[in-house]
Amino acid sequence: MMTTKTQLLAVDDELLNLEILSEYFSDEPALSLQMADGGETAWQLLQNPENDFKAILLDRMMPGLDGIGLLKRIKSDPRLAGIPVIMQTAASSAEQIREGLEAGAYYYLTKPYRRDNLLAIVHAALIDAEARDALRRQLHGHINSLQFLKQAEFSIRTVDDASQLASFIAQACPNAEMVVMGISELLINGVEHGNLGLSYAEKSRLKRDDSWRPEIERRAALSMNLDKDVKLSFRRDEAQITLRVVDQGGGFDWQKFLEIDPERAFDPNGRGIAMARLLSFSTLSYEGCGNTAIATINCSTHNK
Repeated sequence: MMTTKTQLLAVDDELLNLEILSEYFSDEPALSLQMADGGETAWQLLQNPENDFKAILLDRMMPGLDGIGLLKRIKSDPRLAGIPVIMQTAASSAEQIREGLEAGAYYYLTKPYRRDNLLAIVHAALIDAEARDALRRQLHGHINSLQFLKQAEFSIRTVDDASQLASFIAQACPNAEMVVMGISELLINGVEHGNLGLSYAEKSRLKRDDSWRPEIERRAALSMNLDKDVKLSFRRDEAQITLRVVDQGGGFDWQKFLEIDPERAFDPNGRGIAMARLLSFSTLSYEGCGNTAIATINCSTHNK
């Protein structure tokens, strides 16, 4: 039985860079790399409905249609907007990185980079994208009558519970497909970082080693964690929905995660809370030590 390969698109005006990328991916049998030598060529490939690219490696500095220009086109096309874009560039100043992040490049690689760093970021982007797609698919399994939900309390233990509950609760909210990603992010953070005590550095290492889920499952099975849960409360009034997520952990330095920090743009994790605040919620804040997240969704004007 033939296995379908995951299609990637690499865009760079330097032939040598494309050859290096081709070499880097030559030992990745599950991935298929297609290359474009400029922005306009890449755009034509992206417009071809026969192509189904799951991630894009995009050079920032190119003649003609440069990386930022192509990125803006991609994000303005509803059919392409969900494809993760990994910006690869020699331009590594904080302001340049921030410009790319604001345009929608949530993953960054600074040239020159090692093969293992490249593959770690690519795999992280693919896993994140698949998780978002899975959440969207789960949305269709819940009934629309949840729009009448006024108040509820829920309790979960695992990351799988988090995904299921996020898909359920999102159906009670406007713009469910965007909201579901933010709810899932808050719940999973409560499980992994809060109750299971996974640090930022530990998650970065586990993501690079592709061993995050086994470690999460191992920690969840420890006797000290069996009785820990994450609680979500849902309240709706005429103006807004308020979600309150509380875990049993020691909290974290949440202030620096509300924005996508250029210093973390090269890590395989660390952008979820900022993306949730920007794309899923009207407001997002934390209380106390950071083990309580409060998100609001404006019922009348929420259109993110």
